[in-house]
Amino acid sequence: MASEQQVRASHILIEHEGSWRKASWKDPDGRIISATTRDVAIPELCSLHDDIVSERTHFEEVASSYSHCSSAKHGGDLGRFGREQMQKPFEDATFSLKVGEMSDIVDTDSSVHIILRTG
Repeated sequence: MASEQQVRASHILIEHEGSWRKASWKDPDGRIISATTRDVAIPELCSLHDDIVSERTHFEEVASSYSHCSSAKHGGDLGRFGREQMQKPFEDATFSLKVGEMSDIVDTDSSVHIILRTG
């Protein structure tokens, strides 16, 4: 059982022109990210969220195919982390979820996310 000091989570991350880090494992030059606005990234992520909720696909499959984070190689798994290790909105959203719950869209300084608490 996870302590309240640490959680385990997976996520799907979509970077956009406002992202602080333009390079990603799927777009190392940042060209697609630089050309993607936040207003485009959010509806894209909402559509993926809807596909997961409606069970047209699984979280891990979406993370592997669409997430800009290198964690996509592991179905979005970020492993365990504690407080003050992630950006505050991401941390607050993750710690507020119950194990097995998925967040709505979480907007951080670096990107937009869907978070699945796994532990």
